[in-house]
Amino acid sequence: MNQFSVVNTTLYLIAATGLACGANSALAAGANESGLYIGGGVGQFDIKIDGIDGIDEAVERLDDDDTAWQAFIGWRLNPYVSLQVAYIDFGRPSDNFTASGSSGNYRAEIDGFAPSIIGTYPLGPVELFAKVGYYFYDLKITANLDDLGGDVFSSKDSGEDLMYGGGIGITLLEHLNARLEYEWIDLDDVDDSNALWLTGAWRF
Repeated sequence: MNQFSVVNTTLYLIAATGLACGANSALAAGANESGLYIGGGVGQFDIKIDGIDGIDEAVERLDDDDTAWQAFIGWRLNPYVSLQVAYIDFGRPSDNFTASGSSGNYRAEIDGFAPSIIGTYPLGPVELFAKVGYYFYDLKITANLDDLGGDVFSSKDSGEDLMYGGGIGITLLEHLNARLEYEWIDLDDVDDSNALWLTGAWRF
């Protein structure tokens, strides 16, 4: 099992333990149904890229993941609708490759800001939620090819693309909201990108 599988498994275990403890304690949110909240989270980001122009015909697929993190601030209009802005760094997925006589390594770097709207369905201390927004990002892909004497290919892109996701959360001590979330990011020039998050926020 590699380090990213360990991260993935750990996130599931932490979230499951937190949800079980919260459900048993039955602590209700109650007093803070609207207002400011701030928080952050850690997760695992997975990216898949097919057929990158300009690198090498032997490189047909790049597929890797890395630890990601985010910090966010938001405002709950009511128990059902929130507006949020996050800074998200999806890490530096990188790997070595060997194919058709070529070898080398690659790295993808992506970070940016994401305003979003969140819809929440409260079920006591537990809640279901869905999120949709846009990710304003900088994406840089670099590759070193050994058969080209270590020459570096670099591709940069800045843009904004749709992101959406959903998950389950629980509120503890009336203010601490913990969430497990799965998120898709519809990035240009990327075939698939998604993230699994464990986040925590303090609701004032």
